Amino acid sequence: MALDPLTAGVELAQTVITRIWPDKSQAEAAQLAAQVAIVQGQLDVNRAEAASPSAFTSGWRPAIGWVCASALACQYIARPLLQWAGIVLDHPLPTLPGIDDNLWQLMLGMLGLGGLRTFEKTKGIAS
Repeated sequence: MALDPLTAGVELAQTVITRIWPDKSQAEAAQLAAQVAIVQGQLDVNRAEAASPSAFTSGWRPAIGWVCASALACQYIARPLLQWAGIVLDHPLPTLPGIDDNLWQLMLGMLGLGGLRTFEKTKGIAS
C-alpha cells in the first residue's frame, strides 16, 4: 500500500473497478482451470481403479459396458427380429416393451461422447 494519498486512491479505484467489472479472460481462465482439475481428478481415479487387482474395483466399468451393449443388442436387433419372425410365421407378437433413452445417456457418458469436446473446439482451447 502506498503512503501518498494519490497512489492509494488510484489503487483503491482499481480494486473497486476490478470487483465491479471483473476481467472476463481471468474468469474464463479460472473456470477452465477448475474444469481441468475436475477432469484430472477423475482420470486419477480411473487409473487407480483400472490398476486394482480386484474384479469388483477394476471390473465394474467393463461389466456396465457389456450390460449396455447387451441391452442395445436386445433393443435394436433381437426385439425387431422377434417381431418380424412372429409376422412371418403368422403368429404376431404383441408390441414388446422398449428401453428408454437413459441407455443412450449411459452409453455416451461411458464412451466420453459428451459435448465437452465440442465446447473446447468452439472456444479454441483444443487443437
